[in-house]
Amino acid sequence: MFSSNSSTAPASAEATANHLADQAAESADHAIKAAQRVATDALDSLAGAIQALRAQAEPLLDDAADRASSMTHRGLNSLHDSSAALRSSARHASENTVSYIRHDPVKSMLIAAATGAALMGLIGLMRGSRHHHD
Repeated sequence: MFSSNSSTAPASAEATANHLADQAAESADHAIKAAQRVATDALDSLAGAIQALRAQAEPLLDDAADRASSMTHRGLNSLHDSSAALRSSARHASENTVSYIRHDPVKSMLIAAATGAALMGLIGLMRGSRHHHD
C-alpha cells in the first residue's frame, strides 16, 4: 500500500508542477500581449498627435513664407523706386550744370579751375604729410 501511494505522489506533484508552469507561461504570454497592445496604442496616439501638430503648423509655415515673399517684393519695389528717384535727381543736376555753364561760361571755368587747384593742394598736403611720417 505504501509503495503504491508513493509512486502516485511524485506523478501528481509532477503534473501539478507542469500545470503551474503552463499557467505561468500562459500568464506571461497574456502580459506580453497586453504590453504590446498598450505600446501599439501609445504609438498610434503619438502618431495622431504628430499628424495634428503637423496639420496646425503647415498653415503657419505657409503664412510665414508668404509674408517673407511679400516683404522681399516690397523691398525690391522700394529699391527700384529709390533707384529711379536717384537717376532722376542726377539727370536734373546734370541738366542744371549744363544750363549754368551755357549761361555763364567764364564763371564756370573759374570755378572748375579753383576746384582743381584746391584738390591738387590737398593731394600735395597728403603726400607731404605721408613722407614726414615715414
